[in-house]
Amino acid sequence: MSIVLFLAPISLFIAVVGLGAFWWTLKSGQYDDPAGDAARILIDDPEDRPL
Repeated sequence: MSIVLFLAPISLFIAVVGLGAFWWTLKSGQYDDPAGDAARILIDDPEDRPL
């Protein structure tokens, strides 16, 4: 039973860190243009070709 008292706060801390990281990505604009990222791979740009 003492392992539960040890692991519960650790799991809650990890969950809060994950939620904070997700919130940070929302605030920094990581998900602003998902359609543009999907269409960007279809553009045939000669500068992007390997040498």
